[in-house]
Amino acid sequence: MATLARDLHQQHSPDAVMEHALTAAVAQVPGAEHGAVSLVRARRTLTTTAATSDLARGVDALQNQVRQGPGLDAAFDHRTCRVDDLTAERTRWPALAARAPQVGVVSLLCVPLFVQGNRQGVLSLLSTAPDAFEEASEHVGLVLAAHTAVALARAQETANTARGLAHRDVIGQAKGILMQRHHLNAQQAFDVLATFSQETSRKLHQIATEIALEVTAANRAPDR
Repeated sequence: MATLARDLHQQHSPDAVMEHALTAAVAQVPGAEHGAVSLVRARRTLTTTAATSDLARGVDALQNQVRQGPGLDAAFDHRTCRVDDLTAERTRWPALAARAPQVGVVSLLCVPLFVQGNRQGVLSLLSTAPDAFEEASEHVGLVLAAHTAVALARAQETANTARGLAHRDVIGQAKGILMQRHHLNAQQAFDVLATFSQETSRKLHQIATEIALEVTAANRAPDR
């Protein structure tokens, strides 16, 4: 587990962290055959961001269709849900239990995953056999989810920083273009961009990118 934690922190993007964590979870959690990492969207919806199989994606899709299931409960109630036989869950998730044979999953272990701040997610581990998961499975899943959450937060922070630097650079380019073309100072050029952003309800960096791309295209035109 210590080696896994180091490996997770060496991943440079949130997607890479989730893929690596999911592969490790299926390999290390006793009873796991398939797995998925899903993020929670509005209206109790799971969005699958990483999965080891179509079967795992199908379970998320079915929970969204019937609006109930262990993955949704784990994410929204912040608790681990262990299911020994999904087809027998007529009390907790009757609609899901009735349609469980469609996806072929019998046992599930769904562990809440705190992705960033208040954003929630869930690590779902699946098996086609009944009673596949035990107390040891829950323990390993919880530890792995904790390491994954920390690594995800760090990767997301790195990605946000890189994105912010890229946006700052392109906005600087656009300001320079406006200053040169229209004889403006830096503040005036920025005000023009900000005003256009407000009037069009578009992000500042998107407008700046378009200006920079237009100038690049114009400069290349004579070479054609």
